[in-house]
Amino acid sequence: MGKRILLPTLRCFVPVGRWLRRYVPVLFCFLVALAASGQSKPNILWLTFEDTSPEFIGCYGNKAAKTPVMDILAAEGTRFTSAYSTGSVCSPSRNALILGCKTYTLGTGNHRSNYPIPDTMTGFPKYLRDAGYYTTNNAKTDYNTSAASRIIQESWDESSGQAGWWKRKDGQPFFAVFNSMSSHQSRTMTEPFAQYKKQIIDQLAESQQTKDADIVMPPFYRDSPAMRRQTARIYNAITKTDTEFGELLARLEKEGLRENTIIFVFADHGEGMPDAKTNGKGLGHRVPFIVWFPEKYKHLSPWKQGPARSGGAVTNEKIDFVDLAPTVLSLAGVEIPSYMQGRSLMGKFGTPERRTAEPPYLFLSSDRSDESYDLTRTVIKGHYAYTRIFMPYIPELRYLQYMDIGEITQHIRSDFKDKKLNNVQQQMVLPRPAELLYDLEKDPWEIDNLAQKKGYEPLLNEFRTQLRSNVLSQRDVLFLPEYEIANLSKTTNAYTFRQQDANYPIRDIYEVASLSGFHDAATLTKQIGSLKSGNSMVRYWALMGLRSQPKPDLMPYQAQLTAALADSYPLNQVIAASILNGNFDDNAAKAVLRKHLDSADDNVANVVMQQLMYQPNASDWVADVEQFYTLKKTLKAKPYHALLSASVFLYAHGGRLLRNETE
Repeated sequence: MGKRILLPTLRCFVPVGRWLRRYVPVLFCFLVALAASGQSKPNILWLTFEDTSPEFIGCYGNKAAKTPVMDILAAEGTRFTSAYSTGSVCSPSRNALILGCKTYTLGTGNHRSNYPIPDTMTGFPKYLRDAGYYTTNNAKTDYNTSAASRIIQESWDESSGQAGWWKRKDGQPFFAVFNSMSSHQSRTMTEPFAQYKKQIIDQLAESQQTKDADIVMPPFYRDSPAMRRQTARIYNAITKTDTEFGELLARLEKEGLRENTIIFVFADHGEGMPDAKTNGKGLGHRVPFIVWFPEKYKHLSPWKQGPARSGGAVTNEKIDFVDLAPTVLSLAGVEIPSYMQGRSLMGKFGTPERRTAEPPYLFLSSDRSDESYDLTRTVIKGHYAYTRIFMPYIPELRYLQYMDIGEITQHIRSDFKDKKLNNVQQQMVLPRPAELLYDLEKDPWEIDNLAQKKGYEPLLNEFRTQLRSNVLSQRDVLFLPEYEIANLSKTTNAYTFRQQDANYPIRDIYEVASLSGFHDAATLTKQIGSLKSGNSMVRYWALMGLRSQPKPDLMPYQAQLTAALADSYPLNQVIAASILNGNFDDNAAKAVLRKHLDSADDNVANVVMQQLMYQPNASDWVADVEQFYTLKKTLKAKPYHALLSASVFLYAHGGRLLRNETE
């Protein structure tokens, strides 16, 4: 053959030297392109950001917003109008994201708690790693469990401020998370204005900045120059986040990875401002959520969008955060662990028709945030959001240090005191109703509570029935006070504990808890009768419900409440004492409150503080709280949440708000 070789596939003879010069570069480029386009599994990129409601994003209809990167992704991808975080503050939401489980089944719904989960549960990126993915997290974790270190170690090849897809092996698929802090509540409301200017405004070009006069003011805020100045922070902080995402996408494009990467963009819960974040209502849970598919993977999307540049898809399909772990595993062709409670939004890799059907209802939860206790449960059906409030004596704008250090909160409280707020605007500083019902399509700012209007009783009954069914079937363990969760966590975990009715008679507990906030005679009679129950948790919810009853209705039952001062359960003593002292200035009750305020258990001392804050005679307690605060600081004792509560209590009654109480 001499200098010729046979190339059967070409069916011709070519001189070797000429063939090499002519075809090897072409073949090399072809093979590189084939390798890139033929990667068997997609890269998956999560661009997550803090504390943002869809009402502040351009593609969701806000014409004052400057979010071009997100807007383009929505125009080319799929925009969700009914996406919800599972919790309404960051750490419970992130717990649900990483584990794919509802926090009310794990006992992980209380913000920045540290309770165990079963050893068989771990972060979903571990399963991607096992399947060959390179997984990175940049950089927030906040997984809200004592297993956080294990989850981080198992889930991520790298979790740091330097982490990204760029350290993977050649051809290795990646799952990468980037979290922007620029839209965080610290930037939008809690840090001083000068700090916000340095972190946000000074980082934006003049053309990117949104001026105070240009913003859309939520109707639950007074439209004053001071409030516009504060609310504009939200717009500029989100624009800063948008620019950060643009920089990441430019790098993805430059490295030739865009057409092999499915991109998710979403916030971790609702906007970090009064009336949204930490509140278990639509505004606390509803998030902007966008998914972008490159051409190569558009067949995986069940939401049919047009060709490039012709407009994206918009879906009102209901999703919440427990759906994201099984969805990512499904996209990667990885088996979904049986303990995960969400559904796959897209079917197994290559077969989107196998995705799980949309449920008729979503069930969401909100519990303690920082030092402030609460318990709400929300049910979503179509464009309706129903919220059941189990501690309605606490207002939406409750006393919470991280909120109260913000100038916007101080403006609201001052305007309320000076009678400058209209009926809508003052609702957030008044006790809440037991039920909220909003039509999110007609009323996205949640102004018109349909639960208080005629004609909605059938819908209310439907929501009540569905909520009860979910609480009982899922055995919602957060109807236990945190004092109880902390104690049982010393020997077991809440997920396991709740499964046995002998441990946790949820039906009996919920029957009494569901009375809380209603004021009819039959409800009051049942609550008083339940004080004789042999179960301390039933008695707890009877007293918590009585805490919301008006003073005139309680007057005939002072003897029963006085007997509860000797209840064997310490929290029941505290709540009974708060009712008696707050309504009737009872001295024996005051002694009980003083005793438990001195408790070494933070979960007891803080319940006392939380009760004192909302008592009608709260100002009578200033000297006692001052003494508690000074003593604990002097002794360097750190009942963390109780100290925060003491600080904001003193501020609420004329003192200076103290920051960094436990540092």
